[in-house]
Amino acid sequence: MFHVVIILLSRLFMPRYDARLQLLEYQVRMLRSRIDDSKIIPTEEERANLMRLGALLDHQISDVLMVVKPSTYRRWLNAKREKRRKPGRPRTPQATVNLVLKFASENLTWGYKHLHGELKKLGIKIGLTTIRDILKRAGHHPVPEKGGGHPPSHWKLFISSHMDSLIATDFFTKPVLTWRGWVDAYVLVFIHLGSRQVFMSPATFNPDEEWVLQQSRNAAMWFQDLDIKIRFLIHDRDTKYSKRFRAFWKTEKVKCLRTPIQSPMANGYCECYIGKVKRECLNHFYCVSLDQLDYINREWLAYYHEQRPHQGTDVGNKVLRPDFTPINRGEVKREQRLGGIISWYYREAGSPSNTGARAISDCYDSSWIK
Repeated sequence: MFHVVIILLSRLFMPRYDARLQLLEYQVRMLRSRIDDSKIIPTEEERANLMRLGALLDHQISDVLMVVKPSTYRRWLNAKREKRRKPGRPRTPQATVNLVLKFASENLTWGYKHLHGELKKLGIKIGLTTIRDILKRAGHHPVPEKGGGHPPSHWKLFISSHMDSLIATDFFTKPVLTWRGWVDAYVLVFIHLGSRQVFMSPATFNPDEEWVLQQSRNAAMWFQDLDIKIRFLIHDRDTKYSKRFRAFWKTEKVKCLRTPIQSPMANGYCECYIGKVKRECLNHFYCVSLDQLDYINREWLAYYHEQRPHQGTDVGNKVLRPDFTPINRGEVKREQRLGGIISWYYREAGSPSNTGARAISDCYDSSWIK
């Protein structure tokens, strides 16, 4: 009975409904014929209403839409669908871009990996390639100048397998003005490859065998205090590394490995550190005494151990030390040392105190000399 009632009602009202639709359609045709085939440009509101009503018909409007062409309606629909999709990754916030360019312009010797470490300290998440692209677009060089050449592949494998038990050593010089003119002062460097902890000797004009031996004792005690167990020591073929030098390290159960002739890249970690010291710090100074050179080296070493990000040891948040935690709240501030030659950034909520750096800089304390 229900179906019978529905059929009767539909037969009663459908002819009248169809007649209303035919009357409306005829009136639209009359109006279109009187505007001389001019285009009807709907407003945004009219377009939205047409698409809303078309959605009720599943957008099957070819036989009922007469205000605009069906192709125009489909173009509206495609544009709406494309607008909903947001292809690609979100753009880097302009504030982050400005910060990258600010750091790069204020520190001309920093590469994009150094910038990445500084930004990670501030709790800013950004990829290395993104920083590189930002620098390229702004006309900055993303990578510092580096020399070519690589040590043999088996040497690389050996170093990567013994990072935690390997140290390397080398000398570097800095001209110092004396009453005799410019004289080269020598500094001996020991670096632990696994943690990048560095021991730097006080400067001297006379790096004789006894002095080198004493600095080796000081370095061995310093690494022992840091609980760093050493098995291998890399050094070049400089004559200052005497038999007594190698005999001392042998008593410490450390095997000395001499690099091949004219192969500085075989001692690349130490050479890289010395290059950083000179490029980022010492090359900006004229030294007039050993005390001044020692002071500059102490300030640099304190910054290197506690503030400068180490790209090669970056695992998670370990850009500085194992207990480092990025701070992502607070205004970004700049801290400077040595007249602005050394600088780093921190959040105002964090403490810019250099107390920890002073503690680690004891590795440069002249009291080590007997």
